[in-house]
Amino acid sequence: MSARRVVFIGAAGEMCRVAIERFAKADGEWDLVLCDIRSEILEPLVKRLPAGCATVRRLDLFDRRTLRDVVDGAALVVLGAGPYVRTSGPVIEACLEAKVPYLDFDDDVESTEHALYLHEKATAAGIPIYVGCGASPGMSNVMAVDAANDLDSVERIDLCWLVGDERPDVGRAVLEHMLHISAGDCLTWENGRRVNHETFVESDTFPILAGEPEVLLYETAHPEPVTLPNRYPDAKRIRCVGGLDPAPLNGFFRGMGLAIQNGKIAQKDAVDFVHNVVTGGLGTPSGWKHSISGMRAQVKRGDSTSGLMWKFLGVSALRRTFPYKGGLLTQVRGTKDGKPAVSGRRTQMLPGYAMNNMGGVTGTACAAFALLALDEVGQRAGAFAPEGWADPQAFYKALERVGVPRQQIVESVR
Repeated sequence: MSARRVVFIGAAGEMCRVAIERFAKADGEWDLVLCDIRSEILEPLVKRLPAGCATVRRLDLFDRRTLRDVVDGAALVVLGAGPYVRTSGPVIEACLEAKVPYLDFDDDVESTEHALYLHEKATAAGIPIYVGCGASPGMSNVMAVDAANDLDSVERIDLCWLVGDERPDVGRAVLEHMLHISAGDCLTWENGRRVNHETFVESDTFPILAGEPEVLLYETAHPEPVTLPNRYPDAKRIRCVGGLDPAPLNGFFRGMGLAIQNGKIAQKDAVDFVHNVVTGGLGTPSGWKHSISGMRAQVKRGDSTSGLMWKFLGVSALRRTFPYKGGLLTQVRGTKDGKPAVSGRRTQMLPGYAMNNMGGVTGTACAAFALLALDEVGQRAGAFAPEGWADPQAFYKALERVGVPRQQIVESVR
């Protein structure tokens, strides 16, 4: 088998397709193996890639024997199939057995922690396990390190994400993840220790959109506050906050998430309902009962207005969408020269831009992380979150290699 073989698992997913296209545009002649249980829908992607660089293979990643055959001898395995709480375990195990480097864009806390607990096994196998190499986590972690490097000490880090209206191009795994983080426990870093909050309850406003008013975002269950304290243990607060635009979408998902948590609807039925609605379907009365309940609670809290709620419902009924608004922002507070200081980094969402939606940011960032990983083959072993291995300036250069103009990567925010 080719020593220059890179395997993408879950290649038919929206974010993974972006990662593959961006990776293929970079310098270097790699043999790409594109794997998915829906292999038949990968042919259009292959036609867009440089001739002869990619082959397609059908793979059920829970078929242990076939999975091991696929990863054996690869230079790198990239897992783009979610939700990671179900998918990362089998693939990491196969990579450890085959002694093959592994990389993903996992955004679930539980599977991220499981991967990092395998540090000693990965070290013994002589391979790296790179987790959370997407947008958030991933690029957000690197932006945090970049901003923190401006300061002498770090007291607080806020990692912010905003996802705009991407209907109808939203996969089931993304929706399942959103429901998962809309209700339940939220591990965060507070007063120098890990604490548990209720996700999607605490909120604050942030300047995540250049030239626009600050946006209300919610503390949410994400891996960044779990991994970044390893690098900044003296920080008093590290949290991840996020939200959806338009604002009523936050209530929509919160209502469904609470319904799952309270046993009022099965998770699969909730995912089915949300997927049907975001792809233009009518949904079910019971599903709307839960989602509208969440939107009404949001109005009651003052997080949105009844006018915005009815506008959202009306636009959705007409199967229309809202102009896209989204991006990443990292704010770091601390001291500089003995005085309080703040430093931030913000992505830019520009028309026609490679990273003008969350799928584009995640896939493009993943491609850049993959290039960095391949640049360092044989130099590192263990399990790592992005802030533990990816130098910010090297990462930005890798983004340039996958086609992002330097001036469109991040901007400093004070």
